[in-house]
Amino acid sequence: MLRSKRKVDHINHSLQQEDAGGSGFTDLSLIPAVLPDLRLEQVDCKCSFLGKELSAPLLINAMTGGHPQVKEINAGLAQAAADTGIAVAVGSQRAALENAGVIDTFTVVRQKNPDGVVLANLNAGCSYDDAKAAVDMLEANAIQLHINIAQELSMAEGDVDFRGVMDNIALLVDRLPVPVIVKEVGFGMSLETVSSLVNAGVTIIDIGGRGGTNFAAVEEGRSERIGGPLLNWGIPTASSLLEALSVAGNAQIIATGGVRSPEDVAKALVAGAKLAGLAKPFLQVLMEKGVQALISYIEVMKFDLRIIMMALGASSLSLMSTKQLVVTGTTAEWLERRGVNVNIYARR
Repeated sequence: MLRSKRKVDHINHSLQQEDAGGSGFTDLSLIPAVLPDLRLEQVDCKCSFLGKELSAPLLINAMTGGHPQVKEINAGLAQAAADTGIAVAVGSQRAALENAGVIDTFTVVRQKNPDGVVLANLNAGCSYDDAKAAVDMLEANAIQLHINIAQELSMAEGDVDFRGVMDNIALLVDRLPVPVIVKEVGFGMSLETVSSLVNAGVTIIDIGGRGGTNFAAVEEGRSERIGGPLLNWGIPTASSLLEALSVAGNAQIIATGGVRSPEDVAKALVAGAKLAGLAKPFLQVLMEKGVQALISYIEVMKFDLRIIMMALGASSLSLMSTKQLVVTGTTAEWLERRGVNVNIYARR
């Protein structure tokens, strides 16, 4: 019951919390194509992901599930994903594996979105049997294995033993019948971490950088603690994204963490991300205005992304990664110190 109640606490505190800020997207600048030889009708933001076509490279990222009060939230998110043709992920399914009474708060996602891309979710330290059960529960197209060490260490009841997680990820990659997506929850991944994941066989990585919802702060809010040691922890999303891309090879990188606008999405795609994920912005619209408003919000975001693609002279997503991106400010300084060459983006 504690785990189930925690899901409601996370929703409430996430909605009340200001964004962590400092995602680094303001340090990334796109170069306009002043004379694009295009009509807007030619610009197409469709993409293929996990063998299915998405109408846009967008993901409603993992948020919730596991409590009767959040079933309607997951239903709304899934309906919006189905109607707009984008991907959707559920929050951790641990509660449903421990309590069959809340399974329907997750299965409603597949019911509302029978043909779309749905991602299961468990902690990266989970067993094979639990991971397989989570996938089967949703008939999921892939499973997110989330890494949330900073959150766990900020949680009064959190896990403090992270031994063997990388070996476990490699085992799950090898044995599960669907692709594994390793996901940070908002503290970012370094190039060393991404390189290790790629070597373990992971082919899709969600870098989950700092700049959006701060789960260390969420846990402090739950415990009424002030000023914990990990409150400002993590790698800003822009820095984490470019670090990851520098070592990803053929692995697909998903950009999440403080993505708040179509321009942020476009910057991530030009950098080389496969998808961009948002959580809190979608949740806020759903909670405040309802499902139809969320559907409209996503459709506007898709249209605005096409506008930006037009202004870049990119008629398709495959052309986005050929466009120039200028990295300046703190992000450029960070990446220079880390040995990542940002000039290659500006001189494509």
